[in-house]
This record gives sequence, C-alpha cells and structure tokens, in this order.
Amino acid sequence: MNVAEIKKTDIANGEGVRVSLFVSGCRRHCKGCFNEIAWDFSYGKPFTPEVEEELFAALAPGFISGLTLLGGDPFEPENAEALLPFVKKVRSRFPEKTVWCFTGYTFSAEGHLVEAHADTSAARELLPLLDVLIDGRFEEEKKDIRLVFRGSSNQRVIDVKKSLAEGKVVLYLE
Repeated sequence: MNVAEIKKTDIANGEGVRVSLFVSGCRRHCKGCFNEIAWDFSYGKPFTPEVEEELFAALAPGFISGLTLLGGDPFEPENAEALLPFVKKVRSRFPEKTVWCFTGYTFSAEGHLVEAHADTSAARELLPLLDVLIDGRFEEEKKDIRLVFRGSSNQRVIDVKKSLAEGKVVLYLE
C-alpha cells in the first residue's frame, strides 16, 4: 500500500483534531472527486514501519481525538489488507481514540460491504474496528457543501458499532 498524504492535525475529516491517513488507490473514479491524484495505487510513498511509527507518534498527544482513513479508498482490497494490522495496533495502543473511515463502497445492515469486490476477509475484519464510516460514492449531481463530513447527499455517516450491534444501519449524523 502507498500513502498519498498524512495530515497530523486535521479538523475537516471527523470530529475533533485528528490524524488523517490518505491511502493511494481507488477504482471508483467518481466524477468530481476532490482527490483524483490518489486514484493511482502507485502514487505517494510506501506504507513502511517508519511511516507507521510516524503515525503512532502523531496520534499520541492527548488533544488528538483519533485517526481518519481516507484516500483513494481504504477498502480497496490491497489497502484493507495493509490497514488491518495497523488499525489493530492503533486500537491496542490508543483505545481512547476513535477511528473514522471514508469509502466509496456501501455498508450493509449485515455488517459488510455490499460490493463483492471490496467485501474481502480483511474488509470484514476492519469494519468492526471502526467507530464511524462515511460510505457511498461521491455523486457530483448530489454535491452539497452544507453537509457535515460528506460531499454528496447520498453518502451516510454511520455509527459502525451500533449498526453491528443492532443489525441495521444506524446513522451517526443525519
């Protein structure tokens, strides 16, 4: 997996001050995407143990609310496989921090991604490690700059833990 960008104090991609990891690679190619450069799986730099340590150091301060995964798309199979062990370590080291994730794929009430391409074993293991998932393709014709943490009105801000516990999609934000 490659890293497109790291923002160590991001206030735009989740609640509070967050560390945001933008991964490279997305097959969705949504018209009007804000981060087209990250569609290329080879863009950026490799996700090395040194990059992982850099992210752990950025997550350590008490004022950091948590980690946000976006891209590209964290749920592309190659990315989910690389992110799974990293997010497990984040959960272990920083149990008080939240993990948010943005994906163009769609979350189902059964706790998996609807699209078979992305519904891998790594994705199924990664989903329950998340607190909040913003799902769905960006649709330019549904773009609305008034939306919180979403680019288009078809996207949902989902409380993953409650959704999995209740067996239905529970929105974190309307």
